[in-house]
Amino acid sequence: MAIHKLALDDFFEEEQFSLIAIHCGLQDFRVAYLLNKNLNLALKRTSSDLNFKNGASYSVFEWESEKEQNHWNLISNHFKKETVPENHTNTLFQNQSGTKTVWLIPELKKVNYFLKISSDTNALNEAKIVANIQKIPQIVTAYTIESNQLTSRGNLIF
Repeated sequence: MAIHKLALDDFFEEEQFSLIAIHCGLQDFRVAYLLNKNLNLALKRTSSDLNFKNGASYSVFEWESEKEQNHWNLISNHFKKETVPENHTNTLFQNQSGTKTVWLIPELKKVNYFLKISSDTNALNEAKIVANIQKIPQIVTAYTIESNQLTSRGNLIF
């Protein structure tokens, strides 16, 4: 009797997308507004954030261009989580709490936001998009990232 093996790689294809890192100190809605204004997008906040089991929640803005068949996502890279100390001693400052930052992509801790562009057609000019983002005075810098090199790439697939 012959044994037949099926390779799952033939059935599941990884999502291909372009990834642009954005450095700036603005709040997420301001970055979305500036990108909408300067790139002629229509990014809108999703009804639900990107939530993980560790309690981290990342804001997501999205827009789908039917004309160019692109799906755009603006995702925050950091989440500030309030921490409460485990040792409760009777001291004057017993209720001290702190904040802990949790990153969506831990290997890129200095990046504030990611612009993820999924395209059905591969006619996407990343260099032009990055150049237009860099022209925005409030944004410090922007550059493309090779998403295949990221160890936590799975966090960007949703």
